[in-house]
Parts: sequence; C-alpha cells; structure tokens
Amino acid sequence: MMRPKIITFICIIGYLSVVFTFPQVFSPQIKKLGVFIPAIYGILVAANFIACVGLWYFKQWGVQLYVISVFAKLLFYILSNQLGFGFYLNLAMSFIFIIILLRFYPKMNQNL
Repeated sequence: MMRPKIITFICIIGYLSVVFTFPQVFSPQIKKLGVFIPAIYGILVAANFIACVGLWYFKQWGVQLYVISVFAKLLFYILSNQLGFGFYLNLAMSFIFIIILLRFYPKMNQNL
C-alpha cells in the first residue's frame, strides 16, 4: 500500500524536529541537568528519528516506537521541569499525530 500524504507530512515534520532538537543534546541547558541527562535525551531524539523511518516505510513498529518515544519524552520533560510553551506545543502536535497514526495503524505492514 502506498503511504498516505498525511503520513508523509508527519514524517517530514518529525525529521525536521530531529534536525532542530539534536543540537540541544549538547546544549549547556541539558548538560547542567546532570551527567547522564544528555545521553538520555540523545536516546530519545534517536528513538524519534527511528520511529520516523518506520513511519516512512509504513510499518506498525514505527507507530509503536513513536508512541513510546512521545511518552518517554513527556516523562523526561516533566521530570527535568522543562515545562515551557514549546513543551505544550510539542505535546499537542504529538497527540494529534498519534491520533492520525492510529487511524492508519491497521493498514500498515506488520513485518519488519
């Protein structure tokens, strides 16, 4: 099955968010939170990227990983007390994307 246009749009937004959030892994704001916090944040950004690759290929594991990475990033932001406007905007967009992705989930390929 061909990938719907809305999934393509979500993937492009996801790739752009990875491009803009990856440099934050090395930012002083993240480094001052703790020794292992940049590594954890880097893993979350990498999981988001891998989930977008899965979505691009229209795989169910891409949706599963995207949902897990959204909730893991939500937990990370709450525990590190990073609750600004960007947090709420990212949260709203992520939940809208999850609803759209779950609508297409049964039509996606189950295989790796």
